[in-house]
Amino acid sequence: MNEHSILLNKAAAPLLALPRAAKRALALGLDAVLCALTVWLALSLRLEDWVLPSARDGWAVGGSLALALPLFVKLGLYRAIFRYSGWPALVTVMKAIAIYAGLYGLVFSLIGVPGLPRSVGLIQPLLLLLCVGASRVIARWWLGGLYQAALARRLQPRVLIYGAGDAGRKLAQAMSSSSELRMVGFLDDDKRLHGGLIHGLPVLDPAMLKVQVASLQISDIFLAIPSASHRRRQEILEQVRQARVSVRTLPGLMALAQGRVQVSDLRELDIEDLLGRESVPPDVVLLARKIHRKVVLVTGAGGSIGSELCRQIVNGDPSVLLLVDRSEYALYTIHRELVQALEGRGPAAPRIVPLLASVVDARRMREIMAAWHPHTVYHAAAYKHVPLVEHNPAEGVRNNVFGTLVTAGTAAAHGVHDFVLVSTDKAVRPTNIMGSSKRLAEMGLQALAEQGAHRHGGTRFSMVRFGNVLDSSGSVVPLFRQQIRNGGPITLTHRDITRYFMTIPEAAQLVIQAGAMASGGEVFVLDMGEPLRIADLARRMVELSGMTVRDADNPGGDIEIRVVGLRPGEKLYEELLIGDNPLPTSHPRIMKARDEFLPWAELAPQLERLQAALDVNDAPLIRQQLQQLVLGYRPGGEVVDWVHLEQRGELALAAL
Repeated sequence: MNEHSILLNKAAAPLLALPRAAKRALALGLDAVLCALTVWLALSLRLEDWVLPSARDGWAVGGSLALALPLFVKLGLYRAIFRYSGWPALVTVMKAIAIYAGLYGLVFSLIGVPGLPRSVGLIQPLLLLLCVGASRVIARWWLGGLYQAALARRLQPRVLIYGAGDAGRKLAQAMSSSSELRMVGFLDDDKRLHGGLIHGLPVLDPAMLKVQVASLQISDIFLAIPSASHRRRQEILEQVRQARVSVRTLPGLMALAQGRVQVSDLRELDIEDLLGRESVPPDVVLLARKIHRKVVLVTGAGGSIGSELCRQIVNGDPSVLLLVDRSEYALYTIHRELVQALEGRGPAAPRIVPLLASVVDARRMREIMAAWHPHTVYHAAAYKHVPLVEHNPAEGVRNNVFGTLVTAGTAAAHGVHDFVLVSTDKAVRPTNIMGSSKRLAEMGLQALAEQGAHRHGGTRFSMVRFGNVLDSSGSVVPLFRQQIRNGGPITLTHRDITRYFMTIPEAAQLVIQAGAMASGGEVFVLDMGEPLRIADLARRMVELSGMTVRDADNPGGDIEIRVVGLRPGEKLYEELLIGDNPLPTSHPRIMKARDEFLPWAELAPQLERLQAALDVNDAPLIRQQLQQLVLGYRPGGEVVDWVHLEQRGELALAAL
């Protein structure tokens, strides 16, 4: 922007700041001056000389003012003049001047006024059209763009940054050129900063947040407090929740260290902030023990847990990481991500190998194990969606039970040192096919481990059991976020349903650490903290989005939480332990369960009978055999296998 543009903008600012009535009066006054000016110009043109104004001109000027100004007002030339754009403005001006020219010409040309040339009645309207039209064009060119920019700025979301430290200041600098957001000020706990200015913006007291949100019309608060403790973040979020504004946050200290604090770094609230508990820093020795410079294989590598395991394993610097998944797209996605993450590390970078395979395909799993002889296998491949597995029990059991046993047996035959099964809290006193199949998979590995190193090549089998992971593909968190973005309703299966939750990175790190502590046959249980009521999670997500829950107490709220009923196989609450008194380990978040199981000699023939039921897709028999095998399995309701229901319906029709 050059010096002339800056001067013009400075001159325009006071005009744009005037009240609407003052702007209209100013435009009206300008048109009055143009009426008088064009009468004088018309006389000068008619007489071919610059004449001085005289008494005879008063009739012409007065007549112009008396006709033009009321007509302009009537036709709306003074409504939002600075927002007029080109053609609409000129059409309105031409229409007004056309009517004016007819009236003015009638009086001063056809009827005539003594001493005043009749041609003035024809020339003056033409000059007035040019001058008024030009004034609108100039106003649009000079003031219109600035007016639109000022109007857009007033309509921008008004935001406060919580944290006036280094992160907050860098974010404010990045936002200063943003056309999407309007920075209003800072919030900070340091009382010494209150009332001061940073980058020309005030630093406000968070204790008055509710009042400030209302008075300043704040729509969003950005958290720029990467070094704050989890407890302090929770306290701040409670303040913000009560103020009913939307919250976004910066990624953390790593972004600051790399100098990457930008508006684009802002994201939705960290999932950890929804948990209400601190995560424990990982033990780097345990993380590296079974990974560093070793060949590692992950099944289900494209899933939520499997892909995060791969990310953590790459950080542990293996020599080769084998990605096994049956989903082509999921495998492609995680492979591409890991390859991009390793760019620039040179020849020392781990080799990443994507392998399309199903864990129930013994031939394919033997090929893979024989080619690479992995040191450690993390078995995350499983069907985990409770209702889907309930409706497709044979495939769920085949994948979760026999896929595990095929992979484990193949691993033992090819000298795998450690085999770690990723299990679930739904395996404890299950009420569904998914949970019972995962418990049976655990029992199979426990039985294999008991047989001893001489039978299975020294492979150490272990299991890691934990609850739901936030933000996974099947988690309620992404579902609730999408439902909130869509304006609701949030669908809840039961008001009292509770679940254990953990973040995906924390869960993956603990799986790796637990596997590193295994000596063979352990069922490790992760400390998930206190179970979380899903209804409370939904309400918290709504309120931290700057909205309110619509219910009987608040019928005017934004988002409804609608109860739709428990799905097939779904429990109100989950457990992590079958027995009591779990054993501690060296890690504060990892325990060892004491769970009974059948020896392999007793288990194997029953697995053969279960396999026979799978082969003919006998859903009732599958469920019956699972009840005999899995302690505490109590299925609820009727068999809901889709194929079984369809076949039963056809038989019923045939009987009719």
